[in-house]
Amino acid sequence: MQPFTTLTAVAAPLDITNVNTDMLIPARFLRKPRDERYGTYLFHDLRHDEDGRLRDSFVLNEAVYQDAKILVAGANFGCGSSRESAVYVLLDSGFRCVIAPSFGDIFFGNALQNGVLPVVLPEAECIELRAWLDANPGATITADLQAQTVVAGDGKVRRFALDPLRRERMLKGLDEIGLTLTRLPAIESFEQHYAAARPWLDR
Repeated sequence: MQPFTTLTAVAAPLDITNVNTDMLIPARFLRKPRDERYGTYLFHDLRHDEDGRLRDSFVLNEAVYQDAKILVAGANFGCGSSRESAVYVLLDSGFRCVIAPSFGDIFFGNALQNGVLPVVLPEAECIELRAWLDANPGATITADLQAQTVVAGDGKVRRFALDPLRRERMLKGLDEIGLTLTRLPAIESFEQHYAAARPWLDR
C-alpha cells in the first residue's frame, strides 16, 4: 500500500448523498479482472447513458476533473454492500482521498486498508467546500494527514480526526498485517519470556 502523507490535487465536488457501492462499481463489473481498465468502471452508470455515451451532466465527465484525486461528496458515502472493489475502483481511477460528512462503516475500513484516505468533515464544511469548488472548477485542495487538516484556496483550515492507529498505518503505507509485522521482534520476545516462565507448556 502506498503511504499517504500529504496530497495536493484537483478536487471534484460530488453533490450526492448515500453514494452506495453499486454506484461506485455496478455489480456486473465485479467479475472483471483488476487490470488497467478497472478504473474506468467507476460510477459507470452515472457517467454513461443507456447507449454508452458520456453524460455531460455528470461532474467527473468534465475535462477539468480528468486528473482529480480528491472527491468531496455528501453524507453516507460508500454505503451498501461490503465489496472491497468499491475502493479498488476509486484507487485505480486515481482517487486517493474522499471527503464527506460520513461513510459506510465497511467502506471506511476498506479505504484505510487500501490507501484511500476517508476524511470526515461536518456537513456544513463539505457543502461549503463543494460550493467553493463549483465556483472554482479545477481548483486544488490539500489533504494533510500529518497535520490532520484540509486546506483549500478559500483560506480556511479544516481539521479532521482519525484513530491514531489507523493514521499510523496510512502514514507508513501498511495494512493491519504489515503493521503487526513491524512489531515482530517485540512479539517474539514476549513469546520467549512467556514460554520460559511456563516450561510445562512445552511438555
